[in-house]
This record gives sequence, C-alpha cells and structure tokens, in this order.
Amino acid sequence: MCTDTQASHRLRAWVPYAGFAVFGAFWGVWGASVPAIRDQAALTDGQLGTVLLFIAAGALPAMPLAGRAVDRWGHRVTAITLTALGIAGIAVAVTAHDLPALCAGLAVLGASSGAADVAINAAAGGVERATGRPVITRAHGVFSLAVVAASLVTGLLNAAGLPVVAPYALVLLAAGVVSAAVVTGRRTQTETTARHDHVRPQPDPARTSTTHSPDSRRPGLRAHLPLLLVAGGLGALGFAVENAHQSWSAVYLADAVHAGPALIGAGPAVFALAVALTRFAIGAVQTRRALHAWTVLTGGAVISAAGTSLLALTTYLPLALLGLALAAVGTAVLFPTVLGLATANVPTAARGAATSVVSTSAYVGYLAGPVYVGYWAQAAGLPGAMLAVASLAAALALLAWPALRAVVPSSVRHSTAEAETTGGPRT
Repeated sequence: MCTDTQASHRLRAWVPYAGFAVFGAFWGVWGASVPAIRDQAALTDGQLGTVLLFIAAGALPAMPLAGRAVDRWGHRVTAITLTALGIAGIAVAVTAHDLPALCAGLAVLGASSGAADVAINAAAGGVERATGRPVITRAHGVFSLAVVAASLVTGLLNAAGLPVVAPYALVLLAAGVVSAAVVTGRRTQTETTARHDHVRPQPDPARTSTTHSPDSRRPGLRAHLPLLLVAGGLGALGFAVENAHQSWSAVYLADAVHAGPALIGAGPAVFALAVALTRFAIGAVQTRRALHAWTVLTGGAVISAAGTSLLALTTYLPLALLGLALAAVGTAVLFPTVLGLATANVPTAARGAATSVVSTSAYVGYLAGPVYVGYWAQAAGLPGAMLAVASLAAALALLAWPALRAVVPSSVRHSTAEAETTGGPRT
C-alpha cells in the first residue's frame, strides 16, 4: 500500500513542473516574437498596447471557470488547457495580419493562458500539499528558465528567416507530449490503485486541494481584508513593472537599441533568467515582520526603478541588458513579499481565499503593464515609456510603508510570524 502511494505521488509530482515548462516556453516565444507579429499586423505601438488588452479580456473570465473545472476533473484540465494554448499561439501567428484578427486571436489566447495558469498552479499546490516539498516556488523557477530558453531559440529562428509560426509549432509539440503523458499517467495511476489496493481510485490532489466548502473560506478573512487589498494593490504595481519588461523588452531592443533579429530575444531571456535566479535565491527567505517586508519591497522597487531608468537612457546593448537584469532582480522579490506578509497570519481555513484576493488584484496590474507601455510609447516614444515604468516602481517604493503601516496590525508589525514566499506568472 505504501509503495503504491509513493509511486502515485512520484507519478503526479512531475505534472506541475512539466506544465510550467510548457507555459514558460509559450510566453518566452511570445515575448521574443512580439516585434514580428506587430510588423505582420502593421500596428503602431499605441495599437499594440490596445490589442494587448484582449489578452486580459480573455483571461479574466476564463480563470474562475478553469478553477471549477479543475475541482471536477483534476489534471486532465491541465492537459486540455496547455494544448489549447499551443493551438491559440499558432492561430495568432498565422492569422494576425490586421488589427481585428489580432484582437480576436489574443482574446482566445488570453482565455487559454488564463485557464492554463489556474490549472498548473492548482497542480503545483496539490502536489506540494501531498509531498510537503516547495513545489510552487520551484515550478515558478522552471517557468522563468523555460522563458529564457524559448526566448533565445525564437531569436535564433527569427534570424534564420523562419516564419513567425515556427516556434509556436514547437510549443504545440511540447504541449501535446506533456498532455498525452498527463492523460496516460492519470489513467495508469487510477488502474494501478484500483487493482492493487482494492479501493476506489484516490481523488486527484489537483482537484481535492483546491476544493473548499463556503464555510471553510470565511473564518477570519474579513478582519484581514484591508491588508489583503493593500497587498494586492502593491502587488499590482510590481506585476505591472514585471510584465511591462517581459512583453516589451524585445520590441525595445529592436526599435530603441537597434539590436539584430538574433539578439532581440535576449531581452526577455535576460529578464526571465534574472527573475528565476533571484526567486530561487530568496526561496528560503522568511519575511518575519512588516518592517522586514517593507525593506525588501522598497529595496526591490528602487533597484527596479534604477534598472528601468538605465534601460531608458542608453542605446548600448550591454547596458540595456544590464538595465533589464537589474529591473528583473528588483521586481522578482515584490509579489512573493506582499503575498507572504498578507497571508502569514490568516487562519489556515481561509488561506486559499485570502491568496485568491491578493492574486486576483495583482493580476490586474500584470495585464495592465504592457498596455501602459503601449500608450506611453505612442505619446513619448519607447524611452519615455520606460521612464513611465520606472515611475511605477518608484511609486511602489514610496507607497509601501505608509500603505502597510495603515493596515497591518501592530501585533503583526512587530511579531515573528512566518511568511510564505511564492512566485506570480504568469508566467
């Protein structure tokens, strides 16, 4: 019995890592191919900023639906949504030859991405609870590393003159392999459990771990709501800066730094690599007091503002990449810190609901960041847009302590409550 249970855990443990790898590969391809898709659809920077809103329009309604689907069907939803994301990427690359077609394609892409995001995070959470290992943090690190690899590969394929759809076809292939393995592994796991244990198949942890009765979500949550909302607002600023760079760095290197086709993929790659290394490095760090959280938030925001300003003020590729790396190091610590502080003292029964409040609020900033850059680029050029992004990081540095001081109880400000450190992409 124990042997079969351990085998079952091993069988399921790879699912979140594989899912995050495919998810990161997709967004790495997207980040590096944005300049080509923009040119293919003949868009201005302002129009590009507008069409990126359609990713949000598709993602936000799809996410709660995906959550209910995961509760019912478990890891099979991971397989379906990853495959759908790969298909949506190919559809955008093939059909996006004008503004309406790109808008429609990005709405479908956003829905697929939002659903896949929920599914792979639910899988990571379920396996983490089943094994007691830091699966969520490591899986988010895998996501960032996959973004790095996919960005560089996409840049090389673009330089070789291959069509825009080529790297998306590779992502669909990877998604198909992972999805087939997920479905086959789930079927094998169920049959093995039923045959050897003579019991009903055990529920999928990705399904059971996210299921809470309404009553289990209520205890103690209302008292923490002000802190949760403030944390979500601060997280939104951090995510806006992060996704602004991830989505626009390739365009910036192409247009403002005049990098060649093989090098424009270095922008999202450098950014994602710096985020991954930073998050792996701080994975074991515990923010025990609000003062400590404020120090990390302020330091990260200042570093991010400095790196973004350097990017805006140089046309020299090595300095531009250094600016991106500094911006990444600064933004990588922001969301894990606010989420950890906000949920540290929430009762266990309300932890999931509290996390969803912070994450949903912060995700709005993640979606708005690229749009914000597009509008500023239209009005003030790409360097001006990067300075506007730096101002968001500076605003976070200035607002962090007053905001936290206003809503964090004094007992929490001076306690040694342990805080969680988990990543956000989307990523």
